[in-house]
Amino acid sequence: MGAILLAVVLTISYTLLSTSKPVESKTMQDGTKMKFRTQQQTIEIYQNESWSPLPIKGVNLGATLPGYYPGSLPLDQETYKRWFRSMKDMGVNTVRIYTIHEPVFYEALVDFNRNHPEDPLYFIQGVWSPVEQLHETNDALAPEVTSAFKKEIERAVGAVYGETTIKEKAGKASGTFDTNAAPYLLAWHLGTEWDPKMVQNTNNTHEGEAVFEGESFKASDEANPFESWLSELLNYTAQLEKEKGWQHPMTFTNWVTTDPLKHPEEPLIMEDKVSIDATHIKKKDWDGGYFASFHAYPYYPDFLRLGEAYEDVLNEEGNPDAYKGYLKELKEYHAEMPIMITEFGLPSSLGVAHLGQYNRDQGGHTEEEQGKMNAELYELITEEGYAGAALFTWQDEWFKKTWNTMPFVEEGRRAYWFNYLSSETSYGLVGMYPGLEDDIRIDGSNEEWDDLKDVETHNVKKGPIETISFTHDEGYVYVNAQLSEAYEINSEPFRLGVDTLPGGSDVSSSKEGVEALITLSGKEGEVKLSSDYDPHHRLYKDEQATQPSLNQEFVPWKLPVSLKFEPPNTRHAHPFEDVGVGGLKRGDAGAFQSKDYDPQALWDMKGNVIEMKIPWALLGFSDPSQRKVVSYPDQKESSSITTESVESINFLPLIGRYAETSFSYTWDKWNKVKYSERKKRSFYYMKEAYTN
Repeated sequence: MGAILLAVVLTISYTLLSTSKPVESKTMQDGTKMKFRTQQQTIEIYQNESWSPLPIKGVNLGATLPGYYPGSLPLDQETYKRWFRSMKDMGVNTVRIYTIHEPVFYEALVDFNRNHPEDPLYFIQGVWSPVEQLHETNDALAPEVTSAFKKEIERAVGAVYGETTIKEKAGKASGTFDTNAAPYLLAWHLGTEWDPKMVQNTNNTHEGEAVFEGESFKASDEANPFESWLSELLNYTAQLEKEKGWQHPMTFTNWVTTDPLKHPEEPLIMEDKVSIDATHIKKKDWDGGYFASFHAYPYYPDFLRLGEAYEDVLNEEGNPDAYKGYLKELKEYHAEMPIMITEFGLPSSLGVAHLGQYNRDQGGHTEEEQGKMNAELYELITEEGYAGAALFTWQDEWFKKTWNTMPFVEEGRRAYWFNYLSSETSYGLVGMYPGLEDDIRIDGSNEEWDDLKDVETHNVKKGPIETISFTHDEGYVYVNAQLSEAYEINSEPFRLGVDTLPGGSDVSSSKEGVEALITLSGKEGEVKLSSDYDPHHRLYKDEQATQPSLNQEFVPWKLPVSLKFEPPNTRHAHPFEDVGVGGLKRGDAGAFQSKDYDPQALWDMKGNVIEMKIPWALLGFSDPSQRKVVSYPDQKESSSITTESVESINFLPLIGRYAETSFSYTWDKWNKVKYSERKKRSFYYMKEAYTN
């Protein structure tokens, strides 16, 4: 009886799946199907037996979680579906993926859409460039590059149509793809951001060669060799699509560095050296259409904030707006075809990597500021008449690297800890927070500490500190100090020396040197580094970074945001720039799952309790998961950065004249991470922008 019942259930389930209503599409005269097409300056969708414009409200989606690198692809169907529900709640109609995901992505998307037939989630399929071969050959038209790219296109087409099995290979998706997601495919998006030196070399190497002409796409007579190569790849993708009986819109990745516009205000020559022009590629027999797409951020390249570019383009406040001006000119250049901004956005990191006009910096934003500015950028894009936009990005990605933190971060270990100074890690609308962040509310109390595991508590015999406790997670060291009732932080700062290595600056009569010094006073807080230890002034001495003055024991924590520009290597001169990142914001962080939770509230005090969380990087750690820190220089003037292992941290509390006892804290190394997920405040700002 049980076997019969199971057979009936399986039969019913199969019938429901196999007889689910097909996705409406247009069948062309040649028998191919179309759900989307480009028309004039828009992307159109076929529904209710007619074509109509579909403004693309998109978001980019990575393939990783904390503790993993992109090749690991750890996402499961439950995670995908949960995220798809949240995307639709935010008003997203299209998700862009950069490369082939595991089969579970396509299975989850199709299943999700079958359960939401009136409001499905569409996707843009990216095809990753053969970056290793491009780097090795510096020539896009090298046979091994073209061959590798075409093989990746074949794999991507097979994955989307559910007709392939991909063997395991490090860094790539693999498995049996047997789910046809093509009815929900909005477009193909070929390639990654192109290295201008590689593009230039390709053009020089193949100058004078005949341009490509295929059945579906061709390069115009004005096309350079790189553009001709792109037309060949678009045509190859189109031919594979036709074999499957479908046509979808096509595009290739481009960015400001290789756009077809001229930027005389740009100081860096290679940022305006070569052009990749989408108008030099023409569709022939391809009704699915073709559009231009760009990654465009408001802080890079530097012409968007330096000089007088676009001073005549005013925003709603009546002020010159270079980003708005750039969007306007780019749109006007592509007046005869649709154009999308398929990456834009700002991160909610403590660290800053580039400066932008009107504080549109690459980092240094709260989650609320991130949301307000992202919504503002989206509005600027839509005001200029773009066919759509895709925000970067859906989830935070710990593995990402940022140029100005790379010198002192352990290569190959970034995915195993959260570096709040690295701006690239914090673009997400969905935050990926270190393991204890939802357990410890920074609010100046010790309420949750009794329930925590792996806490070290010390009784202090001298001074106003009665007890001090330490714990940690993948992002922070947490400290909780209970003081005597008589202590007043507004009149007597709380200082905590941090000692990881022999050496450092003396902070007490014990002559115990420390590498970092945490100071909390009133509403202010800051981490400074010993002037002997600080890597910043050594790394950028030749860039004229400020050097410690004589007898200066501690210096502010700084990150560079722009190197020095000097002709003839650059068009214009511009000084070295850096910003302070060691500030510690005081405040009640709030409840973790609330919209108003503030992860940048790093310390607070109520009554006689001080509570804080200090980012690992501010204490000099290059990889806390393996207890590795930045070393002192081998020689005083050395600019090289090395790292070494430590056994523990010695904390030295300092209040007034009481500074005689230090407390050691150590922890087990880790290769697996714990994290908590929540929607940032920025999610709700983008929801308002996308749904209005």
